[in-house]
Amino acid sequence: MRELNRIVVVGASLAGLRAIQALRANAFTGDVTLIGAEDHAPYNRPPLSKSVLDGDDDIALPGAEQIDGEWLRGRRATALRTADQLVVLDNGSEIPFDGLVVATGARPRRFATQPTGVHSLRTIDEALALRTELAAAGHLTVIGGGFVGSEVASTARRQGIPVTLIDAGPYPMVATLGSHAARWLARHHERHGVALIAGVRALGFDGASRVTAVRLSDGRRIPTDLVVAGTGVEPNTDWLRESELKLDNGVVCTSSLFAEGQSAIVAAGDVARWAHPLYDGALVRVEHWANANEQGALVARNLLIGADEAQTYAAVPSFATHVHGARIQIAGLPAFADEERVLIDEPADDRLAVAFLARGILVGAVAVNAPKHLIRLKRAISARASSEEVMA
Repeated sequence: MRELNRIVVVGASLAGLRAIQALRANAFTGDVTLIGAEDHAPYNRPPLSKSVLDGDDDIALPGAEQIDGEWLRGRRATALRTADQLVVLDNGSEIPFDGLVVATGARPRRFATQPTGVHSLRTIDEALALRTELAAAGHLTVIGGGFVGSEVASTARRQGIPVTLIDAGPYPMVATLGSHAARWLARHHERHGVALIAGVRALGFDGASRVTAVRLSDGRRIPTDLVVAGTGVEPNTDWLRESELKLDNGVVCTSSLFAEGQSAIVAAGDVARWAHPLYDGALVRVEHWANANEQGALVARNLLIGADEAQTYAAVPSFATHVHGARIQIAGLPAFADEERVLIDEPADDRLAVAFLARGILVGAVAVNAPKHLIRLKRAISARASSEEVMA
């Protein structure tokens, strides 16, 4: 283990928390400073679009209130002076380090103008504000049918709220689920009372003081009194623009999650874009709980032992959600595929399993209400199974 005296973790969410816990678990006795933009303790984000909107406030992460180090709440990093090994904060103070974990996550994409009644959903404060408005909503419009958009639509319908879902693609989540599963999801939304509008973009909003309608690219206006904009996220790298770190849709990292060209800086979670060994070193960035959880712990260990002995991060990306009662699971990266094969299609039971191959090698899988098939396919992705092995 190399000698480090002061490690700074920028980002007080899951990846940052796991990094600090792993540092102490691996016998690091030096100073640790955690910098977090929110005043809240690190918390679990996946429930924000589901159970929190139903009134359940249990989002605690184990150990979040017992951080073993200096914790700077409500402070943002505004710059990184790489050569001087200093993090600059929004109050002008400078925090020195000899090891740095970048875990600043991502932020929602926003419309240029968002009147009252148009919500983004990334933080607990945003979720609580949306929950309050859902209680009095006459109609909810969701822009974007990805994970957050689909989960919010599902929650609102369970509460009996009329919902319109707008998605720019031909089907919701087609880039993530592939064409077959995305078509199933579109039908699934409609069967549960969601009015789906696909293949058009939301351009903006009507309403001077509060939203009254959503304007679409085909000229239509959708009357509404509440909107959730789930149009994806962007990695929080603005504070790194003047640093020496390479930025390209995140912090570009090696396969062991060291920032490219750096020996004292690592990145984890939604902000990290790393060379994935399973995909021939292609740069990938994964926005999911499991990824942040595992990477946070790994970067801490790697920082302590150094880049020469560091462990590569080759985990198969995994995603899961519930939409209108159906469990949707994804393994690997279906977007890398050039071929899609349906293994199970049982419409009566809403069971589905799809394999995704690139040049005859399994690279991704999607399962609906078929967890055992997903487990098998995830193992096969890790083993780089051929199409013959998958179909056997």
